[in-house]
Amino acid sequence: MLKGIMKEFKTFALKGNVLDMAVGIIIGASFGKIVDSLVKDILMPPLGWALGKVDFSNLYLKLLDGQVPGPYASLDAAQKAGAVTINYGLFLNALISFIIVAFAVFLLIKAINTLRAKMEKAEAAAPAPKTEKTCPYCFTQISVKATRCPHCTSQLKQ
Repeated sequence: MLKGIMKEFKTFALKGNVLDMAVGIIIGASFGKIVDSLVKDILMPPLGWALGKVDFSNLYLKLLDGQVPGPYASLDAAQKAGAVTINYGLFLNALISFIIVAFAVFLLIKAINTLRAKMEKAEAAAPAPKTEKTCPYCFTQISVKATRCPHCTSQLKQ
């Protein structure tokens, strides 16, 4: 019983679609990490500097003091003290990351759709293989494979 289940699972796991999906998930996770780093390490520091030297990762709203009363120097200090916070700076970072990933996916889908449209246009423009010909004696349409006309029974040249 277990052997049969394992064989069925192996057949399922080695199908092309499952492997393609696994590769896509792995690449997507890596792409997400790259975008996250792009936002945190490249985009947000100059944006924070331009907006008056603001560190977006430390933007938070304190709802309740922790064991050690505030004010706290950073979000990390507030969290270590056990304060209840709304971390809107981290949310902004995540939102910008999402927008970048969504835009990249949009561009990818747009490119795929453009390629698909070109392929369909090329297929439509290509002439279909000829399946019929005209009998030179009775002028009826017959198969291109015919060696004798089914209507007038004339012998046809190949």
